Amino acid sequence: MFKVLEKDGNARYGILYTKSGYIETPAFLPVASFGTVKTMPPNSLKEIGIQGIITNVYHLHQRPGEKIIKKFGGIHKFMSFNGVIFTDSGGYQVYSLSNLKKINEDGVEFKSHIDGRKIFFTPEKVIEIQIDIGSDIFMTLDECPPYPVSYEYAKESLELTIKWAKRSKLFFDEIFKGKNERPLIFGIGQGSIYIDLREKGIEILKEYDFDGYGIGGLAVGEPEEDRKKIISEILSYYPEGKPRYLMGVGYPEDIFFAVKNGIDIFDCVLPTRNARTGLVFTSYGKLRIKNAIYAEDDLPLDPECDCYVCKNFTRGYIRHLFSSGEYLALYLSTYHSLYFYSKLMKNIREAIKEKRLLEFEKKFFEKYKIE
Repeated sequence: MFKVLEKDGNARYGILYTKSGYIETPAFLPVASFGTVKTMPPNSLKEIGIQGIITNVYHLHQRPGEKIIKKFGGIHKFMSFNGVIFTDSGGYQVYSLSNLKKINEDGVEFKSHIDGRKIFFTPEKVIEIQIDIGSDIFMTLDECPPYPVSYEYAKESLELTIKWAKRSKLFFDEIFKGKNERPLIFGIGQGSIYIDLREKGIEILKEYDFDGYGIGGLAVGEPEEDRKKIISEILSYYPEGKPRYLMGVGYPEDIFFAVKNGIDIFDCVLPTRNARTGLVFTSYGKLRIKNAIYAEDDLPLDPECDCYVCKNFTRGYIRHLFSSGEYLALYLSTYHSLYFYSKLMKNIREAIKEKRLLEFEKKFFEKYKIE
């Protein structure tokens, strides 16, 4: 169940309730494809205010396998995380990681990028895997078209995604018919950069009454202006009372733009993947801690941050850890960047509730410099 409690323009503050608890929106989900946010133990995630994460069917099916996760009591117990857990259907990973794939109305056959074995995903199979994993929010199997792509290809891809969504929802409803407690299921809109296809897709998906709706197929190489045009023009077609999930988008400037247009949920690898390379997010923008200029710097990563890392460690020390190949560097930089994102989302929620989002955005970007 989802409740929109406050609005500031098109921006929404809401609460999304699941069988494992709730998250306040707008929310950012760190990526935990293999059942872990890389370098971050679950207690640290909760400590910095991470409400939920997103795992991945494509990866968990291959390692360790959903049956093993089920044997351990489900993904929450398996990874010792008691927050809300989404599972991505793996459609994007099939597109991005598998060079050899065959797609038809039944599903998608692809070769594992790990050992080359053939795997066949149907919409129903992906739901079954997520049931065994035991996540709180399921995503339907979709086909993520590449960019650039022709209108005809995008149209055929959307039609296939819609057919799969219908089958997924019918199968899901049959499995959970009459049960008091069930996970939630989100449909995913596609259509590449073509506005009319995106509008057509969501109009059909609404007929199946999903618990929420994802916006997929963006951040795959399309120009920024096209992405912004899509976000700003299609959200009026999405149901007001259901959460809207912009998948794979996560720079702070993109989050502000999307929130102002009515997006509720985000996920992205940016804060974690960049942190492991020594690029951290701060109040003043991105900081590349490996640069020699920080070797004798006794300031914290972000002088305005009150997280554990900034209270206890200097830039000089963290740069030394990176230079020495010490794993602690990865933990400290990831911890800080996720804290930055968690605090950003909390501040955005407070600004919406107090109807001062534009004021907060202006103040934020007076310090935060976009490269």
